[in-house]
Order: sequence, then structure tokens, then C-alpha cells
Amino acid sequence: MDTPAIEEHYRAAVMSRLPRSFTAVHPAGHRVRFDLHPDDSGISVRITAGGVPAASAAGALGPDEAVEPPPASAPARSGPAADAARPPTASGPSPEQSVAPGPSRATALYQLMHLAASLTEAAHAQDVVDKAADQLVPALGAQAMALLVEEERRLRIVGHRGYTDELMTRYDGLPVTAESATTEVIRTRTPLFFESPAALRAAYPGSDIEDGMGAWGFVPLITSNRPVGCLVLAYSRPRPFAAGEKAVLTSIAGLIAQALERARLYDSAYQLARSLQTGLLPHDLPYVPRLEVAARYLPAGHGLDIGGDFYDLIHIDGTTAAAAIGDVQGHNVGAAALMGQVRTAVHASAGAPPAEVLARTNRLLTDLEPGLFTSCLYAHIDLGRHRARLATAGHPPPLLRRADGTAEVVALPPGLLLGIDPDAGYTAAEIPFEPGCLLAFYTDGLVESPALDIEETIAGVAAHLARAAGDRPLEAVADDLLRHARGRVPVTDDIALLLLRSRLPGD
Repeated sequence: MDTPAIEEHYRAAVMSRLPRSFTAVHPAGHRVRFDLHPDDSGISVRITAGGVPAASAAGALGPDEAVEPPPASAPARSGPAADAARPPTASGPSPEQSVAPGPSRATALYQLMHLAASLTEAAHAQDVVDKAADQLVPALGAQAMALLVEEERRLRIVGHRGYTDELMTRYDGLPVTAESATTEVIRTRTPLFFESPAALRAAYPGSDIEDGMGAWGFVPLITSNRPVGCLVLAYSRPRPFAAGEKAVLTSIAGLIAQALERARLYDSAYQLARSLQTGLLPHDLPYVPRLEVAARYLPAGHGLDIGGDFYDLIHIDGTTAAAAIGDVQGHNVGAAALMGQVRTAVHASAGAPPAEVLARTNRLLTDLEPGLFTSCLYAHIDLGRHRARLATAGHPPPLLRRADGTAEVVALPPGLLLGIDPDAGYTAAEIPFEPGCLLAFYTDGLVESPALDIEETIAGVAAHLARAAGDRPLEAVADDLLRHARGRVPVTDDIALLLLRSRLPGD
């Protein structure tokens, strides 16, 4: 199998993720067909006798190719399973220490190419750990793997596989100046390999090998010409490390180092962005007598494309409250920051008539000239008179479920998005809000669907609200609405949801 032509087939299958076939001549003289079926976890190979005739396949270009036989001295099979089947040479390790030699060239190439393809999809540091462990531990015959990085002159465990949490805890926080194989590798940028416990103890008497491993490889993680951590591979039995295997492990560590550094930077930026967004939302909604409330915020998913969705509830006096929900245009840190300004402006004007609240907020946004537009829905709720006055600035309409179980989409006078025209005016509408009635405010992530008109999906959510609400707690109703939205189509936008239900005194 160690021929450039076969290596190229495996390389092409790994990188393209498309099926591929070729035929090769077995050393015994007969033809063998290989059908490669790649997926995210590796390549499945179907091997059958026969294949296309040599005359028609020779020189063929494309996914179905004939491969000439390797030299007679080449092994008929390669890879971890085949290598393990070969007997040790007379000069090799003793029977109690005999293990498979390092991977063949074709196997090593496959590992490198597939790991490289997998790591391009690793967004977070834990993704790097999982993908590296899934590829390396079984392919190299190792029993354990750990990734450690240097932070503030101390070791930090990024992740591990095959090691116990207790053992890894002993290394977490170890000063880089301490005497250990891991810290030595980071300081010197030089890989270290130990073929037996005796060799490791001789070099580092204080090494912790309680997990019963028999051989170790410590390889530095180097990116941008600086060491950032260490890859540790452990084997259950003593074994030699051939020069070719050491070179393969060094190359693999380089791939992991680049992916890990990229993922850690992404994790930092992701956490900062999410902290900014969630920090601008209310941590707790105020208690308002005779009003039951529930709120949810659901990010669209992975990525730094954070949105500007927001909601708020303001307790004005004993019988009145204000509620608002909105969505700032865009998905970035600027949108989240503007969301905080809009929420502050609405909060500052709360208590005024809804049309005036939106007009004041609109003038503030146009003065700021953020270059982003904002939709907003504002409601003034009078629990004493059982009425609600609402005004909208280009926001999806609220839903009203009455005490008798019927539900409708509340039609409001249209209003221009905030931040476009400083002189834009807004008109409020009043609706009954009797005890038992439920108002649902939401952002467009709850109702958007590529295959359906948005008016259809809004009507569908209203019908679902009529069936699902009943006398259930609003917390359960909110969760049910989110499940309904996620079950319809994949969520591609953030969702903010605010539910308000009027209660009789004493309920």
C-alpha cells in the first residue's frame, strides 16, 4: 500500500469527502478493487476481488484508476492492524515489550490529511481536543492523550482522553519552571520520547505514571514560532519510537497547535461577545402585582454573529407596567451595543404614552447616527382598567390569547423603524387585557421560515399559543413556544420572547 498512487487516492478522498474507487495488483498477481467512502469520522473501505482489466485501467485519470503493483519487497498490507500482525525482528524489543512499529507512510499520510481536514471544522478548543483524540488515539495505537497549554507561566489542561480527571488535576496549574517532561518540552521546544517507565523515571524521577502506561511521547505545540503547549500521547505497553514516527507526531502536533491557537482566540472573542449581549439584557424581571411574566432569550447558535434582540419589563406603579421588545439590525458587537442604548432610552421614557416613548427613542437614535435601524414594540399596561396601549416601530405584531382560549394577531397602526427619520410619528392602539388574557411579544427569529410567508408562520404561532397555553405556568408556555419554533425550521436568528398574563387580585 506504500505507493504514491494509492496515497493520492486516499488523500483525494479525505480532502474531497467524496467516494472514490481504484484497483491494485496484489503481490500474488490478482487484482483487488478498493472503494473508499469518506465521512466525518474517517474512511470506510470496501475491498473486493477483481476490478477493471489492466489494459482499460492503465493510465486512466479520475476517480476509478488502476494502480500498478508495489515492488516485491513491499508489504502486502499496511496500517496499524497489518503492522501489528508482523512478528518482531530478532533485534527488536523483547516479547513482553513487543508492540507494533510506527505507522507506515500511507497510514501516516492518511492520519495527517484527515486530521488536517477535521481540524478546519474545529471552532472551539474542546472541538480540537475531541477531533484530535478521535483521530490519533486509535490510529496510533495510543491509550491516552492530553493537550496542555501555557497560561501565565503555568500549565493548563485544555482536554484529555484516556487519562483520569484526578491525574490531570495534578498537572493543572503546574509552574512551567517545574521539572517534568511536559514543562521541559515547552521550555526547550524539543520533543521527548520514553520507551518504558524506567526511561521516564530515570529522566524525571518525580513523574506521575499511576495510570499504568508503558511508553510516552511529549511533543511541543508550536505556532508563530513560539511554544504554546504540549501534546502528550501514552501507550499501554513499552515500545520503541522510530525516527519516521517521531517526524509524523511532530507534524501532527503542528497541525493541532495552529488549530488550538485559533480556537482559543475564537473562544475568547465568543465569550466576550456573548457576555456583552447577555449583560445588556435584564437579569431578573421585576415583580408586578396581578401580572405573571416569563421571558426567554435564545441565541441562534455558534458563531460571533451576535444579535441585538432585547426585551424589558418596567414596574411603574401599583397597577401599571410597561413592556418593550426590539431587534437591532445586524449581527455583531455594534448591534449588541446599540441594543443597550435603545433599551436604556426606552427605560428612561417609560410611563409616557407609547407613541411618545417611541418618538423620543427614535430621535435619540437618529442623533447618534449609528447606521443601524431598530424595530421596537412598546406597551403600557393598566391592570386596574384591564387595558393595554401599544405602539410599534416596524416590529412583528404581538399575539393576544383571551381567557376563553381564542387567540389572534393584534393589528397595530404601522410605524417606521427607529433611526431613519427623526420626525417620524407613531400611533398607539388600545386593546382589552382582562384577567386570564396573555400577551406574547417576540422577535422575528421566532416566526421566520425560508419556505413560508411570515404572516403564515405568525398565524401558526398564534394557533399554537391558543392550544398550548391554557392555565399552564408561563415558564412552561415559553419553553413550549421555543420548541415549536425550533421544530419548524432550524433557528437562524436570535429569539427574544416576553409573555405577560393578567391575573385577578390574589391569584
